[in-house]
Amino acid sequence: MNIQIFGTKKSADSRKAERYFKERGIKFQFVDMKEKGLSKGEFNSVKQAVGGIDKMIDENAKDKDILALIKYIADEDKEEKILENQQILILPIVRNGKKATVGYQPDVWKEWD
Repeated sequence: MNIQIFGTKKSADSRKAERYFKERGIKFQFVDMKEKGLSKGEFNSVKQAVGGIDKMIDENAKDKDILALIKYIADEDKEEKILENQQILILPIVRNGKKATVGYQPDVWKEWD
C-alpha cells in the first residue's frame, strides 16, 4: 500500500484518518493542504477515482464566495478554479495508487490491500 493523506492539522477527519492508519501499522504520507495542495495530476486521479468534481466539493466550506463561484462558472473553468482554491475540498483526501476517497471512510479503506 502507498497511502497518501491530504488534509490539515485542524481538520478532525484528517486527524482521524491519520489515527486509523497508525493504529493498523500502515505507513502513510501526510500532505498538509495549508502548505502544499494537490497537483493537477493528483487532482485528476482523485476526481476519476471518486466519480467527478462534484463529489469532492465541501458544500459546508467556510468560503461561501468561492463555493458560489464554482457552482455557477462553466464546467471547463471549474477545475482550474478549484485547484486555485483547494480549501473547498472535502478532507481528508486519501489516496492509494489509483484508488481514492474523500472524507473519513474507514469502511472503504478496509477493503484496500
